Amino acid sequence: MLMNLPTAVTAGPPATLVELRNLHFGYDARPVLDSISFSVPRGKVTALMGASGGGKTTVLRLIGGQIKPQFGQVLFGGQNVSTLEQPALFALRRRMGMLFQFGALFTDMSVFDNVAFPLREHTRLSEAMVRDIVLMKLDAVGLRGARDLMPSEISGGMARRVALARAIALDPELVMYDEPFAGLDPISLGTAARLIRKLNDALGLTSVIVSHDLDETFRIADHVIILANGKVAAQGAPDQVRQSDDPLVHQFVNALAEGPVRFHYPAVSIENDFGALGRSGRRKKIRGGRA
Repeated sequence: MLMNLPTAVTAGPPATLVELRNLHFGYDARPVLDSISFSVPRGKVTALMGASGGGKTTVLRLIGGQIKPQFGQVLFGGQNVSTLEQPALFALRRRMGMLFQFGALFTDMSVFDNVAFPLREHTRLSEAMVRDIVLMKLDAVGLRGARDLMPSEISGGMARRVALARAIALDPELVMYDEPFAGLDPISLGTAARLIRKLNDALGLTSVIVSHDLDETFRIADHVIILANGKVAAQGAPDQVRQSDDPLVHQFVNALAEGPVRFHYPAVSIENDFGALGRSGRRKKIRGGRA
């Protein structure tokens, strides 16, 4: 008689690729992130948004290990990034791709050599293999025919796509985008957004996008995190975040001029700057000058 034996279950990768736990970071005496915690789901496009100076790019630098938190943890694939020694940190970074603001291409290298750079720097592949990979990555972003051009010979939108091909050259698990839509015309912006979504799904990537472009970012994101005043003000699916009743989130997603984020930088009162004493003092000085 045959017995029904239990079937072995093979555990898949964790649902979370990046996690911040009770993290605090500041520059000198100015706190930027105040004991924040959130996770980045694997295989999804996560948008990191909020007002300028809210710590979004700082989060990318913490994930990449360029800076270390004052306390708390940054976990990538379960590893605490801030405690890794340099060789282990460099190995971890090879699992990450980065698209810098405005592309940051090497201006004295061709399009081909820009994309080939991380392959030549971090692998021992033959030049024939490097060529095949570079052409495949350029083809994925629609620029295989531009391989021999220099950065000065291509448009801003094309430069951003070359930078994306370079960011995925090593087949990373995570790609981080710092303002990928800044300075692009509507056509280039839409192309870049669709490309980020397409590559994320086709290559099984996890993407983190720092952006101020609400419409396009919300259109391609699976998960949105809003940072404000050093905290996570809201997070969830784009529609959930749009419906948030938090005053600051409401102001941000609706692009309102009035709200918790004020137009005026904090200053002394109007009376102190333009009061009667100030006016009389100025009058006396003017009269004295005329005399």
